[in-house]
Amino acid sequence: MHTCYGVWTDRTVSFVATAFASRLRKARPGDLVVATTSEDDAAVAKAVAWLGSEDAAVSGDAYIFNHSLNPKYVAYFFESEQFQEQKKRGITGTKVRRISGDALSRLGIPVPPLEVQREIVRVLDTFAALEAELEAELEAELEAELEAELEARRRQYAHYRDALLTFPERGVRWATLGEVGEFIRGRRFTKRDVVEDGIPAIHYGEIYTRYGTVARSAATHLQPELASGLRYAKQGDVVIVDVGETVEDVGKAVAWLGESDVAIHDHSFAFRHSQNPTYLSYYLQTAAFQRDKSKYVARTKVKTLSMPGIAKIRIPIPPLEEQARIVAILDRFDALVNDLSSGLPAELAARRKQYEYYRDRLLTFKEAAA
Repeated sequence: MHTCYGVWTDRTVSFVATAFASRLRKARPGDLVVATTSEDDAAVAKAVAWLGSEDAAVSGDAYIFNHSLNPKYVAYFFESEQFQEQKKRGITGTKVRRISGDALSRLGIPVPPLEVQREIVRVLDTFAALEAELEAELEAELEAELEAELEARRRQYAHYRDALLTFPERGVRWATLGEVGEFIRGRRFTKRDVVEDGIPAIHYGEIYTRYGTVARSAATHLQPELASGLRYAKQGDVVIVDVGETVEDVGKAVAWLGESDVAIHDHSFAFRHSQNPTYLSYYLQTAAFQRDKSKYVARTKVKTLSMPGIAKIRIPIPPLEEQARIVAILDRFDALVNDLSSGLPAELAARRKQYEYYRDRLLTFKEAAA
Protein backbone atom coordinates (compact mmCIF):
# COMPACT_ATOMS: atom_id res chain seq x y z
CA MET A 1 0.00 0.00 0.00
CA HIS A 2 2.92 2.33 0.69
CA THR A 3 3.88 2.48 -3.01
CA CYS A 4 0.94 1.08 -5.04
CA TYR A 5 -1.76 3.65 -4.32
CA GLY A 6 -2.18 7.40 -4.26
CA VAL A 7 -4.78 9.37 -2.29
CA TRP A 8 -7.66 7.24 -3.61
CA THR A 9 -8.30 4.18 -5.75
CA ASP A 10 -11.30 2.40 -7.23
CA ARG A 11 -9.45 -0.82 -8.04
CA THR A 12 -7.05 -3.12 -6.22
CA VAL A 13 -3.65 -4.41 -7.34
CA SER A 14 -3.89 -7.62 -5.27
CA PHE A 15 -6.43 -10.40 -5.10
CA VAL A 16 -7.06 -13.28 -2.68
CA ALA A 17 -9.05 -16.51 -2.88
CA THR A 18 -12.75 -16.15 -2.08
CA ALA A 19 -12.51 -18.58 0.84
CA PHE A 20 -9.64 -16.62 2.40
CA ALA A 21 -11.32 -13.26 1.71
CA SER A 22 -14.37 -14.36 3.69
CA ARG A 23 -12.21 -14.36 6.84
CA LEU A 24 -10.89 -10.83 6.27
CA ARG A 25 -12.46 -7.51 7.22
CA LYS A 26 -13.87 -5.49 4.33
CA ALA A 27 -13.56 -1.83 3.42
CA ARG A 28 -16.82 -0.42 2.08
CA PRO A 29 -16.90 2.22 -0.68
CA GLY A 30 -15.91 5.51 0.95
CA ASP A 31 -13.89 3.94 3.78
CA LEU A 32 -10.28 4.89 4.39
CA VAL A 33 -7.69 2.09 4.50
CA VAL A 34 -4.80 3.06 6.78
CA ALA A 35 -1.39 1.31 6.93
CA THR A 36 -0.40 0.44 10.50
CA THR A 37 3.29 -0.48 10.17
CA SER A 38 6.41 0.46 8.25
CA GLU A 39 10.16 0.78 8.72
CA ASP A 40 9.74 4.45 7.79
CA ASP A 41 7.75 6.85 9.99
CA ALA A 42 6.56 8.78 6.95
CA ALA A 43 4.76 5.66 5.64
CA VAL A 44 3.09 4.79 8.96
CA ALA A 45 -0.62 5.72 8.74
CA LYS A 46 -0.43 6.26 5.00
CA ALA A 47 -4.02 6.14 3.82
CA VAL A 48 -6.01 5.55 0.68
CA ALA A 49 -9.71 6.22 0.14
CA TRP A 50 -11.48 3.14 -1.25
CA LEU A 51 -13.85 4.31 -3.98
CA GLY A 52 -14.57 0.99 -5.67
CA SER A 53 -18.11 -0.17 -6.39
CA GLU A 54 -17.97 -3.11 -3.95
CA ASP A 55 -16.32 -4.09 -0.70
CA ALA A 56 -12.58 -4.83 -0.68
CA ALA A 57 -10.79 -7.28 1.63
CA VAL A 58 -8.13 -5.65 3.81
CA SER A 59 -5.06 -7.31 5.33
CA GLY A 60 -4.30 -7.37 9.05
CA ASP A 61 -1.59 -4.71 8.65
CA ALA A 62 -4.16 -1.99 7.97
CA TYR A 63 -7.09 -0.31 9.70
CA ILE A 64 -10.41 0.47 8.09
CA PHE A 65 -11.68 3.93 8.99
CA ASN A 66 -15.43 4.21 8.53
CA HIS A 67 -16.62 7.82 8.65
CA SER A 68 -19.21 10.32 7.43
CA LEU A 69 -16.82 12.76 5.72
CA ASN A 70 -15.82 13.17 2.10
CA PRO A 71 -13.42 10.19 1.68
CA LYS A 72 -10.92 12.02 -0.51
CA TYR A 73 -10.92 14.97 1.87
CA VAL A 74 -9.93 12.63 4.73
CA ALA A 75 -7.24 10.95 2.60
CA TYR A 76 -5.80 14.32 1.63
CA PHE A 77 -5.78 15.39 5.28
CA PHE A 78 -3.80 12.26 6.18
CA GLU A 79 -1.08 13.57 3.85
CA SER A 80 -1.01 17.04 5.39
CA GLU A 81 1.73 18.42 7.60
CA GLN A 82 -0.80 18.97 10.39
CA PHE A 83 -1.70 15.27 10.46
CA GLN A 84 1.94 14.15 10.08
CA GLU A 85 2.93 16.20 13.14
CA GLN A 86 0.08 14.76 15.20
CA LYS A 87 0.73 11.14 14.32
CA LYS A 88 4.37 11.28 15.48
CA ARG A 89 3.18 11.16 19.08
CA GLY A 90 1.44 7.84 18.50
CA ILE A 91 4.19 5.93 16.66
CA THR A 92 5.99 3.21 18.62
CA GLY A 93 8.50 0.43 17.91
CA THR A 94 12.16 0.25 16.96
CA LYS A 95 13.02 -1.38 13.62
CA VAL A 96 9.36 -1.82 12.66
CA ARG A 97 7.39 1.33 13.43
CA ARG A 98 3.64 1.11 14.11
CA ILE A 99 0.63 3.08 15.23
CA SER A 100 -2.31 1.65 17.15
CA GLY A 101 -5.99 2.19 16.52
CA ASP A 102 -6.29 3.92 19.90
CA ALA A 103 -3.51 6.35 18.97
CA LEU A 104 -5.17 7.10 15.64
CA SER A 105 -8.55 7.65 17.29
CA ARG A 106 -7.08 10.42 19.44
CA LEU A 107 -5.77 12.44 16.47
CA GLY A 108 -7.75 15.54 15.57
CA ILE A 109 -9.19 16.28 12.14
CA PRO A 110 -10.91 19.52 11.05
CA VAL A 111 -14.51 18.93 9.96
CA PRO A 112 -15.70 21.78 7.74
CA PRO A 113 -19.13 21.49 6.07
CA LEU A 114 -19.37 18.85 3.35
CA GLU A 115 -19.59 21.48 0.62
CA VAL A 116 -16.27 22.95 1.85
CA GLN A 117 -14.74 19.46 1.91
CA ARG A 118 -15.89 18.89 -1.66
CA GLU A 119 -14.42 22.23 -2.79
CA ILE A 120 -11.09 21.45 -1.11
CA VAL A 121 -11.04 18.07 -2.85
CA ARG A 122 -11.86 19.70 -6.20
CA VAL A 123 -9.00 22.18 -5.83
CA LEU A 124 -6.51 19.52 -4.72
CA ASP A 125 -7.61 17.11 -7.46
CA THR A 126 -7.12 19.87 -10.03
CA PHE A 127 -3.74 20.76 -8.60
CA ALA A 128 -2.67 17.08 -8.48
CA ALA A 129 -3.75 16.53 -12.10
CA LEU A 130 -1.93 19.68 -13.20
CA GLU A 131 1.14 18.66 -11.25
CA ALA A 132 1.10 15.17 -12.82
CA GLU A 133 0.74 16.66 -16.32
CA LEU A 134 3.46 19.24 -15.75
CA GLU A 135 5.70 16.65 -14.14
CA ALA A 136 5.34 14.28 -17.10
CA GLU A 137 6.16 17.09 -19.53
CA LEU A 138 9.01 18.32 -17.38
CA GLU A 139 10.44 14.83 -16.91
CA ALA A 140 10.44 14.25 -20.67
CA GLU A 141 12.04 17.62 -21.33
CA LEU A 142 14.58 17.26 -18.54
CA GLU A 143 15.41 13.71 -19.57
CA ALA A 144 16.20 14.83 -23.11
CA GLU A 145 18.28 17.75 -21.83
CA LEU A 146 19.99 15.56 -19.27
CA GLU A 147 20.87 12.91 -21.83
CA ALA A 148 22.33 15.53 -24.17
CA GLU A 149 24.30 17.10 -21.33
CA LEU A 150 25.48 13.71 -20.12
CA GLU A 151 26.62 12.71 -23.59
CA ALA A 152 28.54 15.97 -23.93
CA ARG A 153 30.08 15.45 -20.49
CA ARG A 154 31.03 11.86 -21.36
CA ARG A 155 32.74 12.95 -24.56
CA GLN A 156 34.54 15.74 -22.72
CA TYR A 157 35.51 13.31 -19.94
CA ALA A 158 36.82 10.69 -22.40
CA HIS A 159 38.88 13.35 -24.19
CA TYR A 160 40.27 14.70 -20.92
CA ARG A 161 41.00 11.20 -19.60
CA ASP A 162 42.82 10.18 -22.76
CA ALA A 163 44.82 13.42 -22.76
CA LEU A 164 45.90 12.88 -19.15
CA LEU A 165 46.87 9.28 -19.91
CA THR A 166 48.82 10.02 -23.10
CA PHE A 167 52.58 10.03 -22.61
CA PRO A 168 55.47 10.46 -25.04
CA GLU A 169 57.47 7.29 -25.64
CA ARG A 170 60.64 8.78 -24.12
CA GLY A 171 59.03 10.75 -21.32
CA VAL A 172 57.90 7.80 -19.22
CA ARG A 173 58.64 4.11 -18.75
CA TRP A 174 56.62 1.79 -20.96
CA ALA A 175 56.16 -1.91 -20.27
CA THR A 176 53.88 -4.73 -21.34
CA LEU A 177 51.14 -5.79 -18.94
CA GLY A 178 52.91 -9.14 -18.71
CA GLU A 179 56.01 -7.35 -17.41
CA VAL A 180 54.02 -5.20 -14.99
CA GLY A 181 52.09 -8.01 -13.29
CA GLU A 182 50.51 -11.46 -13.55
CA PHE A 183 47.11 -12.70 -14.65
CA ILE A 184 45.04 -15.13 -12.57
CA ARG A 185 41.99 -16.65 -14.25
CA GLY A 186 38.83 -17.05 -12.19
CA ARG A 187 36.77 -20.22 -11.81
CA ARG A 188 33.24 -20.86 -13.00
CA PHE A 189 30.17 -20.40 -10.84
CA THR A 190 26.52 -20.34 -11.89
CA LYS A 191 23.26 -18.71 -10.85
CA ARG A 192 22.50 -21.78 -8.71
CA ASP A 193 25.54 -20.93 -6.56
CA VAL A 194 24.31 -17.43 -5.73
CA VAL A 195 22.95 -16.75 -2.23
CA GLU A 196 21.89 -13.62 -0.35
CA ASP A 197 24.79 -13.73 2.10
CA GLY A 198 28.04 -15.61 1.51
CA ILE A 199 31.34 -15.28 -0.35
CA PRO A 200 31.63 -11.91 -2.16
CA ALA A 201 31.92 -12.45 -5.90
CA ILE A 202 32.10 -10.57 -9.19
CA HIS A 203 30.34 -12.16 -12.16
CA TYR A 204 31.94 -11.11 -15.43
CA GLY A 205 28.64 -9.76 -16.77
CA GLU A 206 28.40 -7.35 -13.83
CA ILE A 207 31.58 -5.61 -14.93
CA TYR A 208 29.64 -4.33 -17.97
CA THR A 209 26.53 -3.33 -16.04
CA ARG A 210 27.08 -2.86 -12.28
CA TYR A 211 30.58 -1.55 -11.77
CA GLY A 212 32.48 1.52 -12.81
CA THR A 213 36.19 2.21 -12.57
CA VAL A 214 36.49 0.84 -9.03
CA ALA A 215 34.47 -1.39 -6.68
CA ARG A 216 34.64 -1.64 -2.91
CA SER A 217 31.80 -4.08 -2.33
CA ALA A 218 30.41 -7.03 -4.29
CA ALA A 219 26.90 -7.18 -5.74
CA THR A 220 26.86 -11.01 -5.69
CA HIS A 221 27.52 -13.62 -3.00
CA LEU A 222 28.15 -17.36 -3.35
CA GLN A 223 27.52 -20.40 -1.17
CA PRO A 224 30.23 -20.60 1.55
CA GLU A 225 30.90 -24.30 0.84
CA LEU A 226 32.31 -23.34 -2.59
CA ALA A 227 35.16 -21.35 -1.01
CA SER A 228 38.00 -23.82 -1.64
CA GLY A 229 37.10 -24.29 -5.31
CA LEU A 230 37.06 -20.61 -6.27
CA ARG A 231 39.76 -18.16 -7.33
CA TYR A 232 39.96 -14.69 -5.91
CA ALA A 233 41.01 -11.14 -6.67
CA LYS A 234 42.82 -9.46 -3.80
CA GLN A 235 42.56 -5.83 -2.76
CA GLY A 236 44.33 -3.77 -5.44
CA ASP A 237 43.89 -6.33 -8.24
CA VAL A 238 42.23 -5.21 -11.47
CA VAL A 239 39.52 -7.61 -12.64
CA ILE A 240 39.38 -7.82 -16.45
CA VAL A 241 36.69 -9.44 -18.63
CA ASP A 242 37.93 -11.72 -21.42
CA VAL A 243 34.65 -12.16 -23.34
CA GLY A 244 31.89 -9.93 -24.69
CA GLU A 245 29.41 -9.33 -27.47
CA THR A 246 31.49 -6.45 -28.86
CA VAL A 247 35.17 -5.63 -29.13
CA GLU A 248 34.54 -2.66 -26.81
CA ASP A 249 33.17 -4.94 -24.06
CA VAL A 250 36.18 -7.26 -24.07
CA GLY A 251 38.88 -6.10 -21.71
CA LYS A 252 36.55 -3.94 -19.60
CA ALA A 253 38.03 -3.72 -16.13
CA VAL A 254 37.28 -2.75 -12.54
CA ALA A 255 39.81 -2.12 -9.79
CA TRP A 256 38.88 -4.17 -6.70
CA LEU A 257 39.40 -2.00 -3.59
CA GLY A 258 37.29 -4.04 -1.17
CA GLU A 259 38.80 -5.07 2.16
CA SER A 260 38.28 -8.82 1.61
CA ASP A 261 39.17 -11.07 -1.32
CA VAL A 262 36.46 -11.44 -3.96
CA ALA A 263 35.74 -14.54 -6.06
CA ILE A 264 35.90 -13.99 -9.82
CA HIS A 265 34.28 -15.85 -12.71
CA ASP A 266 36.30 -17.84 -15.23
CA HIS A 267 35.41 -15.38 -18.00
CA SER A 268 37.57 -12.84 -16.19
CA PHE A 269 41.00 -12.67 -14.68
CA ALA A 270 42.62 -10.78 -11.84
CA PHE A 271 45.62 -8.68 -12.82
CA ARG A 272 48.01 -8.58 -9.84
CA HIS A 273 50.63 -5.82 -9.86
CA SER A 274 52.37 -3.17 -7.76
CA GLN A 275 50.92 -0.07 -9.48
CA ASN A 276 48.02 2.18 -8.54
CA PRO A 277 44.99 -0.03 -9.34
CA THR A 278 42.68 2.88 -10.13
CA TYR A 279 45.26 4.31 -12.54
CA LEU A 280 45.39 0.99 -14.38
CA SER A 281 41.59 0.73 -14.46
CA TYR A 282 41.37 4.24 -15.94
CA TYR A 283 44.07 3.46 -18.50
CA LEU A 284 42.21 0.36 -19.66
CA GLN A 285 39.33 2.68 -20.66
CA THR A 286 41.45 4.85 -22.99
CA ALA A 287 41.24 4.95 -26.77
CA ALA A 288 44.93 3.95 -26.90
CA PHE A 289 44.29 0.76 -24.94
CA GLN A 290 41.14 0.01 -27.00
CA ARG A 291 43.19 0.38 -30.18
CA ASP A 292 46.02 -1.87 -28.94
CA LYS A 293 43.61 -4.41 -27.45
CA SER A 294 41.65 -4.84 -30.68
CA LYS A 295 44.67 -6.53 -32.30
CA TYR A 296 44.32 -9.44 -29.88
CA VAL A 297 40.54 -9.91 -29.85
CA ALA A 298 39.26 -13.07 -31.54
CA ARG A 299 36.28 -11.93 -33.63
CA THR A 300 33.96 -14.92 -33.56
CA LYS A 301 30.25 -14.65 -32.65
CA VAL A 302 31.40 -14.02 -29.09
CA LYS A 303 34.48 -11.81 -28.90
CA THR A 304 37.30 -13.13 -26.69
CA LEU A 305 40.63 -11.83 -25.42
CA SER A 306 43.33 -14.28 -24.35
CA MET A 307 45.70 -13.73 -21.45
CA PRO A 308 48.79 -14.13 -23.72
CA GLY A 309 47.31 -11.47 -26.01
CA ILE A 310 46.55 -8.86 -23.35
CA ALA A 311 49.91 -9.55 -21.70
CA LYS A 312 51.62 -8.15 -24.83
CA ILE A 313 49.94 -4.74 -24.64
CA ARG A 314 52.32 -1.94 -23.67
CA ILE A 315 51.17 0.70 -21.21
CA PRO A 316 52.83 3.81 -19.72
CA ILE A 317 54.09 3.42 -16.12
CA PRO A 318 54.70 6.86 -14.62
CA PRO A 319 55.93 7.13 -11.00
CA LEU A 320 53.36 6.17 -8.36
CA GLU A 321 52.95 9.76 -7.20
CA GLU A 322 52.11 10.81 -10.78
CA GLN A 323 49.62 7.92 -11.03
CA ALA A 324 47.97 9.14 -7.81
CA ARG A 325 47.77 12.71 -9.15
CA ILE A 326 46.10 11.55 -12.37
CA VAL A 327 43.63 9.39 -10.40
CA ALA A 328 42.67 12.33 -8.15
CA ILE A 329 41.92 14.52 -11.19
CA LEU A 330 39.93 11.81 -13.00
CA ASP A 331 38.00 10.90 -9.85
CA ARG A 332 36.80 14.49 -9.56
CA PHE A 333 35.77 14.60 -13.20
CA ASP A 334 34.07 11.21 -12.92
CA ALA A 335 32.10 12.49 -9.91
CA LEU A 336 30.86 15.47 -11.94
CA VAL A 337 29.49 13.15 -14.63
CA ASN A 338 27.86 10.83 -12.08
CA ASP A 339 26.37 13.68 -10.04
CA LEU A 340 24.65 14.97 -13.16
CA SER A 341 22.89 11.63 -13.73
CA SER A 342 21.80 10.95 -10.13
CA GLY A 343 19.12 12.35 -7.89
CA LEU A 344 15.80 14.04 -8.55
CA PRO A 345 16.08 17.14 -10.73
CA ALA A 346 15.58 20.31 -8.72
CA GLU A 347 12.66 21.42 -10.88
CA LEU A 348 10.63 18.31 -10.04
CA ALA A 349 11.39 18.68 -6.34
CA ALA A 350 10.21 22.28 -6.51
CA ARG A 351 6.91 21.24 -8.15
CA ARG A 352 6.24 18.73 -5.36
CA LYS A 353 7.04 21.27 -2.65
CA GLN A 354 4.70 23.76 -4.25
CA TYR A 355 1.88 21.20 -4.30
CA GLU A 356 2.52 20.20 -0.67
CA TYR A 357 2.50 23.87 0.39
CA TYR A 358 -0.93 24.54 -1.17
CA ARG A 359 -2.34 21.24 0.10
CA ASP A 360 -1.31 22.07 3.67
CA ARG A 361 -2.68 25.62 3.40
CA LEU A 362 -6.04 24.28 2.19
CA LEU A 363 -6.17 21.70 4.97
CA THR A 364 -5.15 23.99 7.84
CA PHE A 365 -8.02 25.28 9.97
CA LYS A 366 -8.16 27.19 13.20
CA GLU A 367 -9.97 25.27 15.90
CA ALA A 368 -13.32 26.83 16.73
CA ALA A 369 -13.79 28.06 20.27
CA ALA A 370 -15.76 25.67 22.45
